[in-house]
This record gives sequence, C-alpha cells and structure tokens, in this order.
Amino acid sequence: MNERLRNAMIAAHIDIDTITRSTNVDPKTVQRWLKGRVPHARHRWKVAKLLDVSEYDIWPSETIPTNNTSEIVLSYAHRCDAPPSVWWQLFAQANRQIDMLANAMLFIPEQHAGLAELLKEKAAHGCKIRIALADPECEAVRLRDDEEGLGGTLPGRIRNCLYHYRTLRQINGIEIHYHSTILYNSLFRGDEEMLVTPHMYGLHGYKAPLLHLRDLGLGVFTNFAQHFEAVWATTKPIPE
Repeated sequence: MNERLRNAMIAAHIDIDTITRSTNVDPKTVQRWLKGRVPHARHRWKVAKLLDVSEYDIWPSETIPTNNTSEIVLSYAHRCDAPPSVWWQLFAQANRQIDMLANAMLFIPEQHAGLAELLKEKAAHGCKIRIALADPECEAVRLRDDEEGLGGTLPGRIRNCLYHYRTLRQINGIEIHYHSTILYNSLFRGDEEMLVTPHMYGLHGYKAPLLHLRDLGLGVFTNFAQHFEAVWATTKPIPE
C-alpha cells in the first residue's frame, strides 16, 4: 500500500477520478498505484504536480532509478529546433513561479502573440513573474553584439521586446528588470520546468543548444535556478 500517495491525495482533496483525467489512465491503474505499483515517469510527474508535492514525497528515491542526467528531459542541438508548443507549455503549466532571463528574448513574444495576456492571468492568480532583459546601454550588450556580428542591432531587439511587454509593467506580481551581466546562459522557468540555452562564442542564440530540465532534486536544475537568483540580485527595475 502506498500510504504516501493516499495521504497526499487526502491532503490535496484529490480523488481517483481526478487523477484518472489528469494522467489519461483508467481508474484501475490508479488503484494499482495506491496498492504500491510505481507509475511510469511521465505519470509520476503529472500526479506529483497535481498533488503539489515532489515525486519523492510519494515514491522515495530508492524505488525510482535516477542518475545525474535524470533532470534532463530533452535536449535540442539548436534552440530553434524546439517547437513553439514547448515554450508555450512551459509558461501555461506554471502556477507559482515564472522566471525569464536573456539578453533580448524577442523570439518569445514574436512566437506567442498571447503571451502578455497569459502572464497577466497568471499574475492575477498569484504566480510570481520575474523578467530580466539586458540593459541595451550596457557594455555587456555591446560586447555580445560585436561577438555575434550583429552590427549594432542587439540594443534594438531588446527595446522591441520591452515594447511587447509594455502592458505588463504596471501589473502587480510582474517585475521587469535590466541586467548588465555577460550572460553565459539564458533560462526560462515555469515552476519545476526550465528551458536553458548555454551560449557559445560567436554563435547566435537560435543556433545554440537548448536543454529542457525538470527539478528532481538532483542538483542540475538547482544550479541553474541559483544562476537566475544570482543575476536577479544585480538587476535594476527598468526606468519609466
């Protein structure tokens, strides 16, 4: 009997039918989970998210094979290889925290015309949203522009992105700041999911690799989350 799962369901006021609908399995499968069977990884993650607990609160690590790469859900050779739905789902599934860190991130609002409205809705329901764009006047932006051979266009891309986010600047729960750091990684977080682009010398962002991470408490996700916090601590609110 999996008492951890049963207790988490009781605490969250979630019944078998709700889990059935969330995971697309039949009720007998959920009953087997309650009796001790360990679900597949995709179902464990969905159940834990639904119950607002860690997978390991329900299925202790000794029953789930993990290794140092378990937090890497998917990897793409280039950021542009990831379908737009991956980015939208990252933000749409988040309920508590959305963090965005990049130089310009213009591709995000250009790919998703409804993003600003989605973020407003998330903030209205208590989701904490932090967006860090590069200060277009800082030295780090000039250096990155030179490095990637952008011909002085990077500051304009940052300002264009900020224009897309202009309706968010007065919304409670949404903070938009400038950073002035030399950015080694761009990252986008939605609760326990994250998309990370490690930047490579002279390579345009869309050509750089992309990692899809999920927090399992093994350290990889945490390192990038701490990276965001370290950069955020140096940021300043964008002047009106």
